[in-house]
Amino acid sequence: MTERAAPFHCPYCGDEDLRPSEVASERGTGAAWECRSCNRAFRLKFLGLLSQGLSAAPSPSDGGTS
Repeated sequence: MTERAAPFHCPYCGDEDLRPSEVASERGTGAAWECRSCNRAFRLKFLGLLSQGLSAAPSPSDGGTS
């Protein structure tokens, strides 16, 4: 797996003008990104998979609506 996960938009302003940060980061601390629109920097880090996984939509017998 790659160290960097590429975001699609800024978590602060929602703009898509993102670039990888030039600041070096230690391995395991997450990838740093810069938003050119709101001039903020942020890090992304993959934490892991959920043990439950994805759940299916509730069926009518489970009380869900269809």
